[in-house]
Amino acid sequence: MIIAVDGPAASGKGTIARAIAAHFGLPLLDTGLLYRAVGMATVRAGGDPDVEDDALKACQFDNAALADPALRSEAAGGLASRVSVHPKVRAALLKRQRDFAGQPGGAVLDGRDIGTVIVPSADAKLYVTASAEVRARRRQLEDYDRDYPAILAEILARDERDASRADAPMRRADDADLLDTSDLSVDDAVQRAIAIVEARLRR
Repeated sequence: MIIAVDGPAASGKGTIARAIAAHFGLPLLDTGLLYRAVGMATVRAGGDPDVEDDALKACQFDNAALADPALRSEAAGGLASRVSVHPKVRAALLKRQRDFAGQPGGAVLDGRDIGTVIVPSADAKLYVTASAEVRARRRQLEDYDRDYPAILAEILARDERDASRADAPMRRADDADLLDTSDLSVDDAVQRAIAIVEARLRR
């Protein structure tokens, strides 16, 4: 059983993917961490995340690198969005993601192109979203020192990069169920997501 959870930054998809994985007893891969690891490794090596060859050199990393707390920072998220536009980088990470999805028993994958590119044959697909304004407020609650207009601008810019890239743009798969969390509490969003997936699996 493979479950794909896609959506933009701060939509709640990470929390929802973790809850779905726990509910069904499946392993979880936050595929965004792969791109964050590449972005951070690129910068740490003195490379430019906007240069495809620099980012490609950083794609060979051990899975242990995914445990680095720095990958959860907003800066790492921005770097991930920049390196993810490169077709060679996406191709380099494709097999790793598909291998994870294809393990015995299945898996839950959280990202932006899981249901459209990585595993288009997933048994259930969920596209989690929320308004840009709500997502910016959520980010500000995580870091009170940051300015709301600046956070909103970053989110809008990241959405634009992710949705307009030529290779595997972020979009809702035609057969994905939509979950807008703008007006939902965390618990309500999780319960709604699990109910949607269970209904999809019964079909």
